[in-house]
Amino acid sequence: MNARVPSAALNAPQALEQVSQAWDRDIVHRLEDYIRIPAKSPMFDADWASGGYLETVVRNTAQWIEAQKVPGLTLEVVRLEGRTPVLFFEVAASGSTSNQTVLMYGHLDKQPEFSGWRNDLGPWTPKYEDGKLYGRGGADDGYAAYAAIAALQALKSQNVAHPRVVGLIETCEESGSYDLLPYIDILKPRLGDVGLVVCLDSGAGNYDQLWLTNSLRGMASGVLKVEILTEGIHSGDASGLVPSSFRIMRQVLDRLEDSKTGRLLPQSFHCEVPGERLQQAQATAAILGDELFKRFPWAHYDCGGATTFALPTTTDPLEALLKRTWQPTLSVTGADGFPELKNAGNVLRPYTAFKLSLRLPPLVEAATAVQELKALLEDNAPYQAKVTFEGMSSATGWNAPDTAPWFEAALNEASQAHFGAPCGHIGQGGTIPLMNMLSKGFPKAQMMVCGVLGPKSNAHGPNEFLHVPYAKKLTAAVAQVISRFP
Repeated sequence: MNARVPSAALNAPQALEQVSQAWDRDIVHRLEDYIRIPAKSPMFDADWASGGYLETVVRNTAQWIEAQKVPGLTLEVVRLEGRTPVLFFEVAASGSTSNQTVLMYGHLDKQPEFSGWRNDLGPWTPKYEDGKLYGRGGADDGYAAYAAIAALQALKSQNVAHPRVVGLIETCEESGSYDLLPYIDILKPRLGDVGLVVCLDSGAGNYDQLWLTNSLRGMASGVLKVEILTEGIHSGDASGLVPSSFRIMRQVLDRLEDSKTGRLLPQSFHCEVPGERLQQAQATAAILGDELFKRFPWAHYDCGGATTFALPTTTDPLEALLKRTWQPTLSVTGADGFPELKNAGNVLRPYTAFKLSLRLPPLVEAATAVQELKALLEDNAPYQAKVTFEGMSSATGWNAPDTAPWFEAALNEASQAHFGAPCGHIGQGGTIPLMNMLSKGFPKAQMMVCGVLGPKSNAHGPNEFLHVPYAKKLTAAVAQVISRFP
């Protein structure tokens, strides 16, 4: 019997039907099991190796992939001594004359619990409600490996030609992917000539169309500590003479940030927005409008019978988009040196420590920014206090390469087929360290950076959810784009 010749095009409705059945029959349940496992990234779990949670989610995912029996697929869990494991799979080309490779990326490590979950929800307690799967990590982005395999199965079932495909699923992304580069070094010969990267770890402007991420901010995090005493002292005895470590902290941070506007003061932390990105931002602002800021859970209170809501830094859609994607921003994400309110006596505390998260524009080099940040914060401390900044992780941002005509056409075709609307382009304020690495290693590759983190999905925070209807369509769209690889 002669082997079948792969068909020329993917039947989009059939592909969506198949991946939807896979999600409903199996993938949602697998993700519920995944959510139950507190597989926190090593930055948030120093005992990750002995705890075994990362190993468990990798093993479970690998076993599921092998059980799908994708024709031509081989899989390996790669381990380096002292580093978090990586899952690597490979699918041989079928009916394609291309010598290039499609690389599919995701991660299985998670952010910590955080507080404020709804009473009937929890970070490790999955709940599927109204098409949303709640729980930590499902959307960011435990679904990625499952969606990648479902997309490949859609191609295989229709006998559609596709190039060689490899998958790289790491477990250190939420810690800055510091373990990943050594794996990239040893796997690079097996990656091949990467012509397309499919990264399923990003966001969506809405749930009504396919969204391509065109930029990512960089990030630098660390702990800023101000010490003025060696032990706490009665505030009635010392205050007024001993300066407050918190007041010194405020002065030090004033060197970095204008507290009235939030603008970061060092000019080197800023960059010019490229013209193409500005044009795309204008188009996206027109699509999303005031939903860019209305989607957040603003604090509110009753004032004279009317409800008053807290306000964003701007209500202009274009400015809002640029502020969260191309402007540097400081956030304090943790604090130490403070007792709980119920235990706070009249004591002048010996030190104040803040965990700082600095989001950097896509074109600013993170390592240089960290060096400048350390000098800015530590030098010439007020009252000769001991001020230290210890960097924890950093990653340079990413600006997408020029879009090839075939890729642009494939994205719009897939978005129209599965959403009934053209593909949107949006910058994201988060960081995916791998993207900058891959752009340097494969400068000619097209980058399909996308994901399910749409409005109110709230990755890293309370009530994180995966929008399952969107995930189904995204999975089918990925299959369609791969089928159009030249």
